[in-house]
Amino acid sequence: MASINVNGVEIEVDEDGFIQDPDKWNEEVAKYLAKTEGVEEMGEDHWKVVNYLRDYYLKFQIAPMIRKLCKETGFSLKYIYELFPSGPAKGACKIAGLPKPTGCV
Repeated sequence: MASINVNGVEIEVDEDGFIQDPDKWNEEVAKYLAKTEGVEEMGEDHWKVVNYLRDYYLKFQIAPMIRKLCKETGFSLKYIYELFPSGPAKGACKIAGLPKPTGCV
């Protein structure tokens, strides 16, 4: 299995770059993963989405449906794609340190 090194800490990732242990996630890891998804700078709206995804995952052990993500953050799907060019499932979930969502190709 592959790994990434963020500030001297080795973190295992799957073949698509999703971290394998969500407990190893922190803001520095998120910023590192963001760059791999074409997000150069994490702004307030990026963090709102990422923190919502993490909170939901920690509570329910699954990523929220896209519709719920849009409703709870108040962001349109179009805007979420502007924030995360690779999409809410692949990009945002990866940056949030979640496992690869089912159905994500």
